Amino acid sequence: MFTLLTERQILVLKAIVEEFIQTAQPVGSRVLSKKEDLNFSAATIRNDMADLEDLGFIEKTHTSSGRVPSQKGYRYYVDFIINQEPIETTPEVGIFKQLLEQKQFERETTIKEAVRLLSSLTNYTSILLGPSRDYSRVKKIQFVPISARQAVFVLITDQGHVESRTVTLPEDMDIARMETIIKALDELLVGEYIGRVQEKLTESFENQLHDFISYKEEIMYAMLQLLTQSLNQHNYILSGKSNILKQPEFNDLDKAYHLFNMIEADEIVKVIEADEDSHQLTVKIGQENEIKAMEDCTLITVPYQINDYEFGKIAVLGPTRMEYRKIIPLLEQVARIMSDLYK
Repeated sequence: MFTLLTERQILVLKAIVEEFIQTAQPVGSRVLSKKEDLNFSAATIRNDMADLEDLGFIEKTHTSSGRVPSQKGYRYYVDFIINQEPIETTPEVGIFKQLLEQKQFERETTIKEAVRLLSSLTNYTSILLGPSRDYSRVKKIQFVPISARQAVFVLITDQGHVESRTVTLPEDMDIARMETIIKALDELLVGEYIGRVQEKLTESFENQLHDFISYKEEIMYAMLQLLTQSLNQHNYILSGKSNILKQPEFNDLDKAYHLFNMIEADEIVKVIEADEDSHQLTVKIGQENEIKAMEDCTLITVPYQINDYEFGKIAVLGPTRMEYRKIIPLLEQVARIMSDLYK
């Protein structure tokens, strides 16, 4: 529970947070006294800063006489300051709306472009968790011969995901016969949940597909198992992995190395997936992330609706010195646009 701050202390804290976000430099009373929205003397501001430091909202660095926001200060800023301000539509939202309205791409391509655009506009790392592919349905299975001995298997889902594999066919494999099998499988599996494909195949090779049993172990069954395994892996898009390393907080190479490794190993995806508050915006600041490599980071996550029972998540990972006033409403707007893609 937070200590109640005076109106003036709130204004001083807000000014310190926003000045530090912009400059990444410790903030002194002299700088604050020159701000038009703080019509107080430097001595009064110094007193308020001393009180805010005693209360744990700001802290002194080792290299400067100025102050920087603490984790507690950022949390108060997010929960009690910008949360009380009217949400403004940022110019970046218009760019995302244009992307959606163009509709010149398939949904999956549009989503990838939106995530890339988000990381580019924010200069942070952006992550999108898509729908669980267990709940995707098979839309089409195709077999495309590309030579006498090679072919491409293609599986398309109703969520717009396309999975393909190039395979080398055994010498005694009859391509015409294989095309007949694919047509039978297409008729059998269209409309089936991805999560049930393997079970359905097992049943069908014993019943409807019994005539094709000699091909089961050779290629078809193994290939569709491979497709199923791939579709059940993490369904996510990550963009701007190196963006966060551009921030001055990560000039320390050891700190940057551990953070980048955490991102590369997909640990960030597991953090987002494990968030129990999956149906509301969450802002995890610094040590709230419970991973040492993220102790100087903020992770903002917003859900978007895929259907009546399923949600995806879109998130931004940046330094604790993040532009919260810009990023939070932008993510909420992008989440709404993502939900519209699935309507």
